[in-house]
Amino acid sequence: MSGARYGRETERTYQRAGFGAPVRRGSRPAVLVVDLTRGFTEAGFPSGADLTDVVGATGELIAAARPAGAPVVFTTIAYTPAEASGDAVTWLDKVPGMRSMVEGSEEVALDRRLPRASEDHLIVKKGASAFFGTSLAALLTGAGCDTVLVCGATTSGCVRATAVDAVQSGFSVLVPRECVGDRAPGPHEANLFDIQAKYGDVIGLKEAVSYLDGLRRTA
Repeated sequence: MSGARYGRETERTYQRAGFGAPVRRGSRPAVLVVDLTRGFTEAGFPSGADLTDVVGATGELIAAARPAGAPVVFTTIAYTPAEASGDAVTWLDKVPGMRSMVEGSEEVALDRRLPRASEDHLIVKKGASAFFGTSLAALLTGAGCDTVLVCGATTSGCVRATAVDAVQSGFSVLVPRECVGDRAPGPHEANLFDIQAKYGDVIGLKEAVSYLDGLRRTA
């Protein structure tokens, strides 16, 4: 991803600061699918948008991950009725549209177009980052993973928060551009720029699939 879409001066400023170097590609990646649940991928829900293309691209990435032996981890945000209606989760004061994401509701179900398999993991979370308050870091470490390919929604919210926590937890971060989405293009592009500058590499789906295919050939 180029900083050029934000202007050459912005690009030069970040380069002078020493940002944007490429991350290491490890030999044991995992695919992390953040919150591609119906409440985010379907425009009919309060927090949703039509993320059909993102779901399709993520399905392609998952298909490439299977023969490479890369674990696939899905996440969903789900609250108990008490959490959704009360004051215990401060974040919901800021984003009241997400109070409908109650355990067992249609909103918190994974998008049915995703190719989930029985061996895939599912992490239920309460906040933006897939790492905060969950067992994700331990799960990835236990599986010997050194790299995460972060997919999902939204780019400016849970994807960015997950990318930040992933690199802080010691994992290299790759974000396939076609596999993430948001409600509006401005926040989407701004946060891809930020991830590329500071936390991981924003790459194309083709490059991500080639990376996984290369691991398959050397296995």
